Amino acid sequence: MIAAMGAFAVEDSFIKAASKTLPVGEILILFGLGGTIVFAGLALSRGERLFSPDVLSRPMRIRVGFEIVGRLFYALAITLIPLSAATVILQATPLVVVAGAALLFGEKVGWRRWLAIVVGLAGVVVIVKPGAEGFSALSLLAVIGMIGFAGRDLASRAAPASLSTAILGLYGFGAVVIAGVLVALWDRTALVMPAAGAAGAMLAAVLSGVAAYSCLMKAMRTGEVSAVTPFRYTRLLFGVAFGLAFFGERFTLSMLIGSSLIVLSGVFILWRGRQVRGEA
Repeated sequence: MIAAMGAFAVEDSFIKAASKTLPVGEILILFGLGGTIVFAGLALSRGERLFSPDVLSRPMRIRVGFEIVGRLFYALAITLIPLSAATVILQATPLVVVAGAALLFGEKVGWRRWLAIVVGLAGVVVIVKPGAEGFSALSLLAVIGMIGFAGRDLASRAAPASLSTAILGLYGFGAVVIAGVLVALWDRTALVMPAAGAAGAMLAAVLSGVAAYSCLMKAMRTGEVSAVTPFRYTRLLFGVAFGLAFFGERFTLSMLIGSSLIVLSGVFILWRGRQVRGEA
């Protein structure tokens, strides 16, 4: 899980670097195509079919929709606002997943965990600072991206078990291509031939993204969820460190307070959930 979070942060950094010379729509298209090709090759090497009726199931259609929203808005966020701020906001994803599981799947969530969810989301508000002088509407891009990823994770829980990690990755990255096309059509920015530096950054982003996705699926499918999920928050450390080291960003007091509320709430929810299962 730690390797996955580190690789995701590396992916974000290379995408942000590429955005200096490439349009966001083109970045998403190239990134999605690269990941699609890699996962298609992995699936074929294992003798898996790239298409089956399960791919068109309702959970998969919902998953692709949320994947498009998550990838689209988070990619816009990391190119337009500090990487550290976008990374911190993304850490609220598990809180939204727990709330969604309670509302959609009927999972039992007591008042303590609901309170922790509210506290964690309050941390997001502290970071975004709506109504304050320093408020930037661009921060909402990261919030919408975070909601998209939470919806994707919830839909993944209902996805047919017959679909392997490689197939989920294939269609997940395919959704990124769709997101890129939508951005390109909306922005009406002409695609450009990537220079050597941008091409190298995109290749590195694809490879780190595929590695991150594979490590994440391995962690979630082989480890105890309550044991490995807290290590998702190491992405915050990687993202903030890369933002400070490579992009000259500053970690503000509001980000420190907000990220603390988000992380503490998330860890408490996981700990409390484990306690409830033990009592049952």
